[in-house]
Amino acid sequence: MSETSKTARRGRRTVARHGELSSPHPFGVLLKVLGIIVAVVLVSGAGVAAYAAYDLAASFSDDAVELEGQGPVPPDIGAIETGVDLMLVGTDECEPEYAHIFGERCTGPDAEGQLNDVNMLVHISNNPRRVTVVSFPRDLMVPIPECTNEDGSVGGGTSKSQINEAWGYGGLSCVTKTVSELSGISIPFAAKVSFGNVINITDAIGGVEVCIGNGGIRDRYTGIDWPAGSRNVQGLEALQFLRTRHGLENGSDLARISNQQQYMSSLARKLVSDEVLTDPAVLYRLATTAVDNITPSASLTNPMTLVQIALAVKNVPFEDINFVQYPVLEDPADPNRVVPDYDAAEQLWAALAANEPIQVTHDQNLTGGVITADPETPEQPATPDEGATPGETPDPGQTAVALPDSIPGQSAADRTCSAGNLRAEG
Repeated sequence: MSETSKTARRGRRTVARHGELSSPHPFGVLLKVLGIIVAVVLVSGAGVAAYAAYDLAASFSDDAVELEGQGPVPPDIGAIETGVDLMLVGTDECEPEYAHIFGERCTGPDAEGQLNDVNMLVHISNNPRRVTVVSFPRDLMVPIPECTNEDGSVGGGTSKSQINEAWGYGGLSCVTKTVSELSGISIPFAAKVSFGNVINITDAIGGVEVCIGNGGIRDRYTGIDWPAGSRNVQGLEALQFLRTRHGLENGSDLARISNQQQYMSSLARKLVSDEVLTDPAVLYRLATTAVDNITPSASLTNPMTLVQIALAVKNVPFEDINFVQYPVLEDPADPNRVVPDYDAAEQLWAALAANEPIQVTHDQNLTGGVITADPETPEQPATPDEGATPGETPDPGQTAVALPDSIPGQSAADRTCSAGNLRAEG
């Protein structure tokens, strides 16, 4: 059987939206968050690039990928004047230094295969600057266009395939092209990341504070048995937290995305805090760690481009940094898959194109992955000087666009807790 066939077959082992099926392989799950880790590192670490740019760029450019159909991006000085669209892809490869942690996934017959189990579109708007991170569920069934591989062969051209099979048809370029055609957005920048970065990044910044609710989390698949309350996770604990699905209230893969968004929000607050941004040694460590774990598009290898992106988003307030899930419906052909909710998605894309502020209307308490934080939760409260340098405030004349209820998400300003599975015992 060909490698592509094995990869495609493994790509069909997924989770029902509300099902209690066997736990999927861990890497793809983790990389949903790893993607935004890298995105924020590219932003916060880009200031370091001003004096260490060429040292970082040398290794960063080694395996750069040309995006099909994209021309060169002209260099400039200062913040990028227009908006920025960046595709972040995570593959479930087995890196030797971490393979022992994940057992059969990295020792069995599928150990050599790769799927793009993480697919995140980071949209940075023009002025006033806003950041929206759109996560595409790995079980999403979409058309995959024809894609040209590095060896010149052509793959893809399918009318309906699982989105995490796109990598097998043409690598980073094909995943970017697939999402570009699905969203109608031209995506000039892209990067592929490896799962090991989640350990290195959390260790580099001293961990990320997460909140555990509903009495706590117990998950024999990830080894978690944690009580309710605030917890600083780093290293292997961060991987366990991001993997957990059976430890959440309804055990679904989409619930896990909501739980991971809690981590992303907390991570964003940590990365733009004075604790990180004012420490050049930490910033440099973040930048070099990210570089060691990223394969970028050729358009992203110019250090000046990273600085431009950093300047564009450095003052975005937390309430204008939103993490949302691409809207889906149950696939009529398979209850364990989902299909695009095109009507709801069009409302999201239209709001982003018009650079309108967005408001998530979906009740976070109904995701099965998180609950809204309450005063009883021992999470540290926000302080007036917490977070990034004060940024542009929204135009008071602009009214936020209420997203359809089928689009879950939260902003970096929101405080949520994991919807743990120990409510009855708590």
